[in-house]
Amino acid sequence: MSTETIETTVAALTAKDFATDQEVRWCPGCGDYSILASVQKVMPTIGVARENIVIISGIGCSSRFPYYMNTYGMHSIHGRATAIASGLKASRPELSVWIVAGDGDSMSIGGNHTIHMLRRNLNVNFLVFNNQIYGLTKGQYSPTSEVNKVTKSSPQGSIDHPFNPAALALGADATFVGRTMDRDPKHMQTTIARAEQHQGTSFLEIYQNCNIFNDGAFEVFTEKSTKQVHGLYVEQGKPLTFGANGEKGIRFDGMRPEVVEIGSKYSADDMWIHDEKDFYKAQILTRLFDNPSEVGAVFPRPFGIFYINDRPCYEEMMSLQIQEALAKGAGDLDKLIRGKETWEIK
Repeated sequence: MSTETIETTVAALTAKDFATDQEVRWCPGCGDYSILASVQKVMPTIGVARENIVIISGIGCSSRFPYYMNTYGMHSIHGRATAIASGLKASRPELSVWIVAGDGDSMSIGGNHTIHMLRRNLNVNFLVFNNQIYGLTKGQYSPTSEVNKVTKSSPQGSIDHPFNPAALALGADATFVGRTMDRDPKHMQTTIARAEQHQGTSFLEIYQNCNIFNDGAFEVFTEKSTKQVHGLYVEQGKPLTFGANGEKGIRFDGMRPEVVEIGSKYSADDMWIHDEKDFYKAQILTRLFDNPSEVGAVFPRPFGIFYINDRPCYEEMMSLQIQEALAKGAGDLDKLIRGKETWEIK
């Protein structure tokens, strides 16, 4: 295993330094452009030299990402970006490793690789572009498409129950789970920067508009006239309030969340206070929009960082285990293979 370390002093870089000379070949208006620009703006702030950054993608529209980033990268196999990134991080722990995948790539063919990488907790950054459709293969429903979604592969409407990526990540014991969107670059850049700072696997779902095959899927959360009513931006230590003038909030009735009006009966102090370290509330938060409240109001869609947990990274524990094994001296492979349960035939 390499013992190299990243230099702490790197030349000052700008977003342009992370752009390549390759023609960006996404459809005009695709949300991927916004995500690319945000990542390029964040990269100069992390203090890592470009030659120590690696971006690995699978297959899909989003997976062209490495071509457009002036770093090392790999356009890998469908669904296997997480597996390849795991191997790279385990063998070269000093590198800053980023994974880019779509909802189909990461939740369908790569779903098993995704959950195992999350539970292992390697120190990598996982950006999941969720447009609720298969864009590269021209518009089939994906693992995150809503029920009754009419597509080329579901002409009568999809009967599949969709994945909730953030809830799936929590179920796999991810140590950083968040959500942002392509049409809010300021929020996206802040959230990406927080994800990079996390020591462990950061799982960041990014709502990304596919204007060709699923245009407007998240419009209610991105348009100025509706985003404040239907979107909920969570911040550490602050109450869960939303609405055009912050007139609505979410409070607990026991352990059951409900939407209430802030005014004569309830104040902002009565609302649910967000705590990124609270695993149990994080599970409720990620599924908040899945169920209506008792009073019939629809819960807003949360954005921000839902959960953070400090847990040892896989590659650190692996390195310690190797050191402990080497300290015992040379091993006997034949003896290891035979194991302890052997017998002789006479």
